[in-house]
Parts: sequence; structure tokens; C-alpha cells
Amino acid sequence: MRAGPGGRPLAGPAGRERPASGMLRRHVGSPARRLASAAALCAALAGCGVLPPMPGEMPSSYVPEVAAPRVGESGSLTPDGVAAAERMAVRVRNVGCGTLSTGSGFALDEHTVVTNRHVVEGSAELQVSTYDGRDLDVVSVSSAQVADLALVRTTEPLPQVPGLAETDPAAGTPVTVVGYPSGGRLTTSSGHVLDTVPDPLGTGMGDVIVTDAEAVPGSSGSAALDADGRVVGVVYAADDNGHSFLVPLSVLSGLLADEAAFAPLEPCA
Repeated sequence: MRAGPGGRPLAGPAGRERPASGMLRRHVGSPARRLASAAALCAALAGCGVLPPMPGEMPSSYVPEVAAPRVGESGSLTPDGVAAAERMAVRVRNVGCGTLSTGSGFALDEHTVVTNRHVVEGSAELQVSTYDGRDLDVVSVSSAQVADLALVRTTEPLPQVPGLAETDPAAGTPVTVVGYPSGGRLTTSSGHVLDTVPDPLGTGMGDVIVTDAEAVPGSSGSAALDADGRVVGVVYAADDNGHSFLVPLSVLSGLLADEAAFAPLEPCA
């Protein structure tokens, strides 16, 4: 994994990592080789990190005047995998009731961030930060009942929208994961799509994508991008062999097309 110009490895929330339940082999091929032991599979990638000072109070009476999410134009990656990618990635801080955790996300449109449900659930306050150090006010949070996905709406515009690819990536497709491990600086890690396997965490979405692009606690919600800088999946888990697991693009697109798929997420009490 190499650090990009604004960041370092990806981490997440204390006490919020999910226990491993199995392990994938290095080369995910035949069904017999997909799931090895029943211990130590995927841990959800939100966790604690070293955080900058907290921003001020969030507005309590703001009513957003923002249209429904629209997918933006595709960006592009420079040879080192950063540039446009760093501008669409955000860091998400979850200030819960007695807890603090961090994760990652990316811009779906000018005012909408895609991340994981487990990154934002149980929060009293969410804080979204951009690559250039701006803290954006959050006005609403909604989550899907399947696929560990959530949408976060912001008042201020996000710096750049990557756009979505047209189809799920085939085995062998190069991918770049961009996010904020450990709530630290922006990093990118590169790899390839290995295979598809049944969802190891049982979030109800069927098969998921396995890559060898490294992801660690705090990478949850990171975009996985193809060579053209388009989103092909959303990181939500990893195993002990350096594999990352992605919510497929087709699942994300299907949920975005369903007006009833995302419901308001209640804050912690």
C-alpha cells in the first residue's frame, strides 16, 4: 500500500470491528478453495485513529435544498492512482454515545457520500472531512437494509464526483482502493479482482467481489476504482490474507434505483 499526497493507512472505530468468521485462500478459484477455515474471515473495517481537532457544533434546523442523488461524470486516475481520486474520497468520523470511530466514503454526487452502514450507525454526530481539510456539515443519513451501505447528505459541495462504471468488474480487472485508514491520511492501494464469493458477513446481497488490493480498519466505505477512475465497488470487509471484499457496483446501482431502499438512520440514544 502506498500513501497518497494527503493520507496514510486506513483505520476505524474502537470496539466496532467485527469478528472474523473464516479465511479465503490466496487465489480465490474453485468453490472448494473459496472458504478455508471457519475461523478468522472478514473484519468490518471501521476503527479508531488519530484524529484532528473536532469541528464546531452541527446545525440543528437546516433543511437541505438538494436534489435526489445523480451520478456525476467519470474522473480519471493519474499513473500513481491519486489526483482525481483523492478529491472524491472523504473521511467519516462517527461520534457515538460514548464512542468515537472513523471510516471512509466517496462522493456519489455533489452533496451525497456513499459509505458503509456500519461506519455511520450508532452515531450522535457525523463529521465528513475532505482531502483539503474542510469539514462538511451533515444534514441527513440513510442506510439500506441489505449490503452494508449508507448515504450521507452534506450542505457544502463535495470536491469531485468519480462516476460509476457500467458493469461489475471481471476477474483480472485492476482496481485502486482510496480511503483514510485509521482515520489518518489519504492512501491508495492497488490490486486486481480475483473472484466473486458468497457474502462472508451475511449482509443479504448474495455474491461479493474479492480483490488483492489491501484494506485495513478505517478502509470501510472506500471506493474501489477501475483504471478510468470509475467506481466498481465499495470496500466493506477484509481477511487476514490481504484480500478486500467489495459490495459490487451492480448492488449499489440497484439500491440507488430503488426509492425505498434507503431509510433514515436513527441516532444513538
